[in-house]
Amino acid sequence: MEEFGPNFEKMPSPEEIKALSETMDGTSLNDNVNETKSKKSKVAAKTVPLKYQAQIMMSIGIPREDVHKFADAAYWLKYFPPVCQDDCSNFGLAIDWRRSFITTDANPFYDSFVRWQMNRLHEMGKIKFGERYTIYSVKDGQPCMDHDRQSGEGLGPQEYTAIKLEVIELAEAAKTKAEVVKHTLEGKKVYFVAATLRPETMYGQTSCFVGPKIEYGMFVDQDEVYICTPRAAKNMAYFTIYGLSDIRYQTFHERGEIREIASFVGKDFIGSRVKAPLSQYPEVRILPMETVLASKGTGVVTSVPSDSPDDFATVTDLAKKAAYYGIEASWASLPPIPIISTPTYGDMAAPTIVKQMKIQSPKDTKLLAEAKEAVYRDGFYNGVMLIGKYKGEKVEEAKPKVRDDLLKSGEAFVYHEPEGLVISRSADECIVALCDQWYLDYGEAEWKARTEK
Repeated sequence: MEEFGPNFEKMPSPEEIKALSETMDGTSLNDNVNETKSKKSKVAAKTVPLKYQAQIMMSIGIPREDVHKFADAAYWLKYFPPVCQDDCSNFGLAIDWRRSFITTDANPFYDSFVRWQMNRLHEMGKIKFGERYTIYSVKDGQPCMDHDRQSGEGLGPQEYTAIKLEVIELAEAAKTKAEVVKHTLEGKKVYFVAATLRPETMYGQTSCFVGPKIEYGMFVDQDEVYICTPRAAKNMAYFTIYGLSDIRYQTFHERGEIREIASFVGKDFIGSRVKAPLSQYPEVRILPMETVLASKGTGVVTSVPSDSPDDFATVTDLAKKAAYYGIEASWASLPPIPIISTPTYGDMAAPTIVKQMKIQSPKDTKLLAEAKEAVYRDGFYNGVMLIGKYKGEKVEEAKPKVRDDLLKSGEAFVYHEPEGLVISRSADECIVALCDQWYLDYGEAEWKARTEK
């Protein structure tokens, strides 16, 4: 039986379709159809408990005996336009249907126009081919666009700066687990990888956080070992790490190949000593943070208590309750470093706003979210750097320069992941991959140059 294509299951036989029309609990497909139609949102419509394409098509009213016809791509153009017209007419929409037409190569006149347009754009150098970061389904083996998603429509790749914190000494629990792969680690540097959106604040690192209950792994790169969550490693395995234009290397070994040599939980790392790039302290400790998410970033979070209200609240709580957390108070007591001066909050934005808003602990999540937004906004648009190579410059101008310096020195790399949870129609949690593709270059730089004149 002919397959629909790369996104579809193989067409079931009539007997299989009949069997599939019954759900697991014995209710009929019609029950599910009625339930589905009663749900109003697009997301709700996509989440009906139907596994196969044939089931989904029958659930929207397509007769069982007609399902096989959709194996021919042209049949979709015959079936759905009249349905769409009927629905629009039932809505009472005033549409001149004489002006409707098919926008595919099934319409030779429109196809000719599109070909002329594309050829003209190509001649102008506006159509290019190259590697682009895109939402990608490993299960399907292809990019996952909006129409291919169960959830996460409109979400694209989010770019981070991945900071490499070199391990000086692992905590005893982690060291014991790593002992069995000691031979693999020989000659390689080991790094905790922290994803940040604010590389200019790395001057103020006083510690580094991991989620004590989160799963982590050691993943072998060409000549380095990264410590992060398996989810982050999966993202890294499907794109090429870029430093600057002259620095490029593929993570791990081959595309999609992940070599995990040891697994841990976050609490194993508590107390580990690391060297944090740009920090004014020669070494900082790995500390626990209950709010670290395994579903975002790398599971490793840099701590800058002078600029981040969350970080300041957490290290303050850790220092007060060191015995409870099983750490030494001194690990969480390094004085915050002034790195940015703002007109609203001064040189120590995080301590200032935490005091002003009377935030008592890391559990004051709503207040901390408000404080974070206020501090970051004021710092980015009005802040001035107090430290480092770009001291005296506005944060908005210094940020990309600090990032480029970190990339060029090899102390960081560019990391991408989806802006939020994206699930494909095949129920695969999507990642970001670097894919070869054709794309339109609209000349944003040229337009910006013209508008600034």
